[in-house]
Amino acid sequence: MALRTIFFLKVCKKEKAVFKDVKDKVWVFDVEWVPDPVTGKSLYGLAEDTPDEDVIQEMWKKGGATDENPMPYLKTVLCRVVSISVVTRTVSNGETKLHLLSLPRDSKDPAQVAEAHIVETFLSAIGTRKPQVVGYNSHAADLKILIQRGLANGIQVADFCRRPNKPWEGIDYFARGSDWNVDLIEIVGGWGKSNPSLNEMVTVCGIPGKITGDGQQVAPLWLDGELDKIIAYNEFDSLTTYLLWLRLAYFGGFFTSEQYAHEQELLQELLKTESEKPERAHLRDYLAEWERLRAERS
Repeated sequence: MALRTIFFLKVCKKEKAVFKDVKDKVWVFDVEWVPDPVTGKSLYGLAEDTPDEDVIQEMWKKGGATDENPMPYLKTVLCRVVSISVVTRTVSNGETKLHLLSLPRDSKDPAQVAEAHIVETFLSAIGTRKPQVVGYNSHAADLKILIQRGLANGIQVADFCRRPNKPWEGIDYFARGSDWNVDLIEIVGGWGKSNPSLNEMVTVCGIPGKITGDGQQVAPLWLDGELDKIIAYNEFDSLTTYLLWLRLAYFGGFFTSEQYAHEQELLQELLKTESEKPERAHLRDYLAEWERLRAERS
């Protein structure tokens, strides 16, 4: 048996088939980022007055851009966080409540748009409220960029970073395999090319995927000052990740069929309520697509 195969089997034995439980507080999140012009200027010795677009083009070039792939995936440490969206599920006194929250809350406020504010606000909230966090490829990407860019911005999030002496003595967001930090791709994914993208995974599940384009639109939108559109795209991804988590929780037996249907109704009601707000009218498109897909499978 090849050494690589042996290593893979050993890794798989350590991973759980699914998370052990569903906590009373669950935060399903998604992060959007773009190449950071400030980092690009410093790393590649570009003049301070170099336009952001030119800096980003140079970063893509250094990152291996080709005619077929002009915007290659860059190391997350070279990028800046521009938006975080999270679906929160809280159970209290037998009642379940959902909320859709996004940072920055006000895309026109420079203080809220600042990367340090976005990262510190989110990680500090996790450290204070101690939810079970859920993402898709979050161990390798979303959570890592938050830590990397937190360091780059010189912030402090002591409560988030606090770790127990032993795994069973408290919450640990840094331990791989921790039930307080669930990465869905490590449950549904495989090895190498067998790893499904979020869009691929949810499409086969009848869950809305990429409705308004893909991640390669984020940097151009940011350069054009269209942060609201990035936040809308970010919210779609967090909702999609939440629905995938919900499906997996049902798959694992944490919800009965009736409870699973009720959980979906709660999200449907949230979308209806939130989409009535002018700044969240885009959620009508998500709701319509979800209802269309559900009707096809009924």
